[in-house]
Amino acid sequence: MPFTPAAIDGDVRAQMGREPRRSSQKTVFDARQRLTSTSGTRASFDFELLDEYANSRLSGTLALPALLLILAMFASLWVPVLAAVAWVTLVIGANTAVVLLCRRFKRADPQKFNAGQWTTNFIAAEIVYGVAWSLLSLFSLTTQDAQNLAVAMFAMVLVGVATNAVSTRTLPGATLMSTLPATLTVGFSLIISGGTLNYALAAVTLGGEIFFVYLAKQLHASELETIKHQAEKDALIYELEEARHMSDEARRHAEQANIAKSQFLATMSHELRTPLNAIIGFSEVLKSELLGPLNVPQYKEYAGDIHSSGQHLLNLINELLDLSRIEAGKYELNEEAVSLIDIAEDCRRMMEIRAKAKGIDLTVSYGSNLPKLWGDERAIRQVVLNLLSNAIKFTPQSGKVQLIVTRSGDGGQMVSVRDNGPGIPEDEIETVLSSFGQGSLAQKTAEQGAGLGLPIVQKIMELHQGRFDLFSKLRFGTEVIATFPRARVMDALAPVVEKRDRLRIYSEGR
Repeated sequence: MPFTPAAIDGDVRAQMGREPRRSSQKTVFDARQRLTSTSGTRASFDFELLDEYANSRLSGTLALPALLLILAMFASLWVPVLAAVAWVTLVIGANTAVVLLCRRFKRADPQKFNAGQWTTNFIAAEIVYGVAWSLLSLFSLTTQDAQNLAVAMFAMVLVGVATNAVSTRTLPGATLMSTLPATLTVGFSLIISGGTLNYALAAVTLGGEIFFVYLAKQLHASELETIKHQAEKDALIYELEEARHMSDEARRHAEQANIAKSQFLATMSHELRTPLNAIIGFSEVLKSELLGPLNVPQYKEYAGDIHSSGQHLLNLINELLDLSRIEAGKYELNEEAVSLIDIAEDCRRMMEIRAKAKGIDLTVSYGSNLPKLWGDERAIRQVVLNLLSNAIKFTPQSGKVQLIVTRSGDGGQMVSVRDNGPGIPEDEIETVLSSFGQGSLAQKTAEQGAGLGLPIVQKIMELHQGRFDLFSKLRFGTEVIATFPRARVMDALAPVVEKRDRLRIYSEGR
């Protein structure tokens, strides 16, 4: 059988070693993304921003030409129809070129995305589009009603700047290139025309350009923050999934290690019990001098020591075997109706000699008319023996131990063992209840043990759907309570009375 725990430990160390490497790789990746980004953030963010720009332009494929046609019809009130048609044709053509470029971007392979190249392409297309818009200023050369046309161009250029600023908000360079040419040419045309009104209109046009470019930058920043938050959320979800996967792996390794440990304990327990039976048996023969008296009296003492040590080792192995069977889920209860008081009394008689040897006053208190309990007699006996053994073991000379068997508050039955021993520090109670755990004071003041008694009691009580509680105060003693649930108490059932209809009884009597 391979030594599975070592392999599992190696896997865990390997996973722990990956964490610093993963952190370093992430730092290097983020730095490389920022260096290759056109927005100064990450290259993946550039793709999201350009993709949003393309979506915005594609969404206006029909709406923007319709708006341009309306503006051309509006301009035809002051300029020749041919001039308005020529202008709108050029602008729609430039817009069509931008739309086709956006469609090409959407069809391109994201794996081969080049942020710098696509940004340059889009800005170049927007320059052409902006120049087409700027031809609006040439309307002033085709009409005599310059004053009214100035107001019309002012209104048209503001509409165009607002529309383009919103459409290109995720690409600040495109916003500037699509709006600045028209703003400069129309503003220059208004200044040349002269007059207070035209100067005011030129100033408002320039102010509108500044405002909408600033608005586009704010929208760009907001969109970038949204993308960042989305990326952080996706990264967090990925890390949570990875952590869950690692947790599942760690749990699986822990379960495998636990199974391997239980199998090892069970195998070694069986292997050790065979020679121990021979040691205990032959030492008992020597101690009792069944084959004849021993010439050296000290040999009899040695045989007694061998026998007691063998018994102690056998008890330890039995506890290990019980614990491994419980943890492996192979400890099956042989349930029957048992008397908790009878079991407790048998255990008291077995432990009475040990108590008298230490001068401990062992008292009992049994509740009256306690019904039988449905449980495993051997397991319950082990619970009571372990509790009494611990109490006697850790109680000093001339101490007191009290065994109580009575009803619990919820109608079940409970076994309580109290002592006036040294007690357990509060911060060591969890250690005492763990497998192979021992408190510091217990190690100093009592005989050594394996620390398996209380864990076995806990697990046996869990198999009986019961509860185990430990209460201790330093220098005041300890109380342990094993409580069996109400469902396992076999109270006598009331007799079943069958009610018969009087009319039926009368009819049968006839």
